[in-house]
Amino acid sequence: MPVVRSSEAVTHEIHGARFVSYATPRTGSRELAAWRGEIPAGTRAPAHTVSREEIFHLLSGELLITLDGRTERVIAGDTVIINPGVTFGVENPTDRTAVSWVTTSLGLEAELADGTRLTPPWAN
Repeated sequence: MPVVRSSEAVTHEIHGARFVSYATPRTGSRELAAWRGEIPAGTRAPAHTVSREEIFHLLSGELLITLDGRTERVIAGDTVIINPGVTFGVENPTDRTAVSWVTTSLGLEAELADGTRLTPPWAN
């Protein structure tokens, strides 16, 4: 039974946010990736188009989430379903760090507006 201890999680930082990776092939996952996202106050992550479905659950805080140009305010306890091909943006307009839990299938890629493609290590 694979158990990933919090001390074994791997932390990545990009675009002002922190991604704490728990479930990846390195830790025994065969199909899914899961991580905790920490979005500091005042952070606006660049919009990106995702190649796989993501399930984004806000554990604490408040965020503005934009999906294909439509913005919604989400609060702790809300879940956002981000379908493949959707352009996704995140902004934390508050003065507190927001914390999320995100799950996707392995192989996720993200494409930025300038055409840059990212293969996030926390999702592969």
